[in-house]
Parts: sequence; C-alpha cells; structure tokens
Amino acid sequence: MSRLGSLGARLYRGEVGYDFVAKRMIWYGLSILITITAIVGLSVRGLHMGIEFSGGAVFTTPKTSISADEARDKAEESADGHTAIAQKLGNGGLRIQISDLDTEAAQPVQKALAKELGVESSKINTQLVGPSWGEEIAKKAWQGLAIFMLLVVIYLAIAFEWRMALAALIALVHDLTITVGVYALVGFEVTPGTVIGLLTILGYSLYDTVVVFDGLREGAKGLTKQTRYTYSEIANRSLNSTLVRSINTTVVALLPVAALLFIGGGFLGAGMLNDISLALFVGLAAGAYSSIFIATPLVADLKERDPQMKALAARVRAKRAAAAARAESSGKAAPADDEDPEDPEDGDPQDAADEEAEREEAAAGVVGQRGTQPARPQSSTRNQPGRNRGRGRPSGKRR
Repeated sequence: MSRLGSLGARLYRGEVGYDFVAKRMIWYGLSILITITAIVGLSVRGLHMGIEFSGGAVFTTPKTSISADEARDKAEESADGHTAIAQKLGNGGLRIQISDLDTEAAQPVQKALAKELGVESSKINTQLVGPSWGEEIAKKAWQGLAIFMLLVVIYLAIAFEWRMALAALIALVHDLTITVGVYALVGFEVTPGTVIGLLTILGYSLYDTVVVFDGLREGAKGLTKQTRYTYSEIANRSLNSTLVRSINTTVVALLPVAALLFIGGGFLGAGMLNDISLALFVGLAAGAYSSIFIATPLVADLKERDPQMKALAARVRAKRAAAAARAESSGKAAPADDEDPEDPEDGDPQDAADEEAEREEAAAGVVGQRGTQPARPQSSTRNQPGRNRGRGRPSGKRR
C-alpha cells in the first residue's frame, strides 16, 4: 500500500488527524482576505463581457498570412477605437471579435479587413449579435444561477439540517466570488463557456461538501448520550476521514483542466479554451478549499451554539478535568480522549472474549478433557481481585 493510501486509512480510523476545526479562525481570515481582493478587482477592473452578453460582431476570414495582431490593429482602427479580439483558427483563417458594434459600424470593418487581406468582402463571414439578445442571455444566466442556489438550500435543509444548508450556501458564494474576481483581475472574456464552467464548479464543490456532511451526520448520531467527544471534535474526525479522498479527487480533476488552460490556451494558442478552463481551474481549487476549511468549520460553529451541544461540551470538559485530576493524584498518565476508564466498552477485547466464554460454560457445561461437569454459577469478573480488566495485564500471556 502506498504512503498516501496508508495515511488515508489511518485518517479514516482516527489514528492520526489535523485539527481543522480548532484553527477555523485562521481559515476564515484567509478566506476573507482572498474574497476582499476578488471584490476589489471586480470593482476596479470589472468583467470583460463577450459579445454573447454585450452584443457586437464576429468576423471570420479565410486562410491568410496576416498575423492576429495585425488583423486586430486594423479592426480597431476601422471600428473607431472599439476593442477587438483576434484569434488564429486551425484552418489558417482569423476570428475577429468586436464588442458593442452595431450593423452600420460593422460594414466599414468588413471592408477594411477585406482590403487588408486582399479578398472580396463577401469572403468574410460576419455575424452580428444585438445588445438586447445579449441582455436576455445574461438575465437567463442569473436566473438559472439563483434557481440552482435555491434548490441546493432546500435539498440540504431537507436531507441534513438548516445549519448545513447555510454553511454550504456560504461556501458556494465564496467559490463564486473568488472565481469571478480572478476573471476580473486576469481580464479574460466572459462567454457562455464561462457560465458553464461556473455551474460545473458549483456542482463539484457541493458534491465534496455533501460527502463530508454525510459522514458528519452519521458520526453525530446519539452524540448527546456520550461524554467522549464534542460536536466540533466529531466534525473534525469526519473531515479527516474524507481528507485524502477530497485531495485525490481535486488533483485528478485539476490535471486535465490545467492542461487545457496552460498548454492549450498558453502554448498552443487555443484562446477559445481560456474562458471555460480558467473558470474550472480556479473554481475547482476554491471548491476543494471551501469544503475543507469553510463549510465544515462553519457547521461546527453554528451547531456549538445549540444549548444541547453547549451542555455536552461542558460535560466533556468536566469529565476530562476529573480524569486528569485522578491521574495526577495517582501519578499516572491521564487517559486519552477516546478512552473512558469507567466505560466497560473501553475494556480489553480479550477480557470481553474470556467473559463470554465463561458465561457459555456456565450455561451449558463443559465437555472436554476434564470430562462432563455440571454448570457452575455465573460469577462476575468484577469481584475477582486477581483479574485485571484494564487495557494491560501485569502478568500472564494471551493465547
């Protein structure tokens, strides 16, 4: 078994772990700093909306030897200063996109490009997108996002509880804000591919969060009937048990997206891949971060405000203080958090097996080398002074 697999097994069994929940104020501060940076970038630079949302014109040329930079400069010159985006196509042609360009302003640009390329104007394909159509697309996108968020909250509130639904919603807004802020800072164009990427990362982030919440719900059953763990400690154990799975899933998902963004968009010049790949790359990383460092600590914060959980935390602290005082008075080390010296379930498993065998012998009699014996009265091992029921035996050897 690999080291990572062995670590994952130990994390799942609770043998090792990192206290994410106890250090939640550090993660909150880091998230607030990143979110503020994203909001400032969005406010200062704004989003560069594509023609699908703002309207404009797209010119597709036949195969040509003119570079994309030359075509872009010529298009901006003939478009009275409108910003143009030029991309080289696989067939050797060019795709030139100019936002906020109407039909009358598009004709001079088409003629100027035809003259620059030395072809007829009819050879240049021109597609116009009206601003009203772009506004309608943007409106539908925001409506779809709002409906998605509402359905997520309703589902989580029914399947889990309202605290988990609220924490998941905050984590999703956190991921969206960071992704949109990075888009504004980088200056990439917002296209329908960007919207698809945003919806994809929301689903991914939600999936990772629900996996942790499901483990937390199972671990918290009957929590108030014991005095070993607080709710925050159970939440941290659930988080650690799925930590390696979250890391593996994130890394596997980021590798192909990084190939699209850095190799396809950067080295190969496939700029049309940048819009969706950047949203996926930033969103997947932010989603993994929020599932581990934001969603679960938020649930623990909200749950610890419940009166029952406050009372449980007080009982756990009192019990641990009493155990520490007894250990100090007897000169022995205090028991671990998951060991209860007064709980019979914490006894030696071999002792439990021996007691079960003795009970069976007492009930049915023993037929063996000693011959047939009548059943003897069952006696409790608690009254046998020579028997040690602790975790260790001072003498003797187990078989």
